[in-house]
Amino acid sequence: MKKYQWIIILVNLIILLALFNSSVLKKEATLSDGTLLLLELAPVDPRSLIQGDYMRLRYQISEDISYDSISRRGFCVVKPEANGIAKRVRLQDSPSPVYENEFPIRYNATRWNMNIGAESFFFQEGEAAKFENAKYGGLRVDGKGNSILVGLYDEHLEKLNK
Repeated sequence: MKKYQWIIILVNLIILLALFNSSVLKKEATLSDGTLLLLELAPVDPRSLIQGDYMRLRYQISEDISYDSISRRGFCVVKPEANGIAKRVRLQDSPSPVYENEFPIRYNATRWNMNIGAESFFFQEGEAAKFENAKYGGLRVDGKGNSILVGLYDEHLEKLNK
């Protein structure tokens, strides 16, 4: 019986590592092949904006939504303007249909807000002043609704370096 226990443990470990590596590869593919979209940041109370070594983010695309009338999980379809700043087009339950130059971003909604999965930006302690003037969050998105926050941008669309 002991021999089978070790085999079961080893098989489970291999499955766990395969799933973890698959997740990492998907994120890497989104980072390298995803489209960069800039989402306007919504106003946040400055006293609670910076807490330690991260910044809490809210996006303009999640404003002016009646959260009682939308699905808890779905996709926010955005369309970039000529300067790369994306605007919300519609909310839908699945990643399709999407039309030319539109991108779905997966969301989770509560009664009060819509989370698109990139609500915190981490930086080194003591460097908060660099990011206080952030106006846009830069996200790399793929066609399946996955997004990764890659940086913050100022009003001139320049990336605020770490």
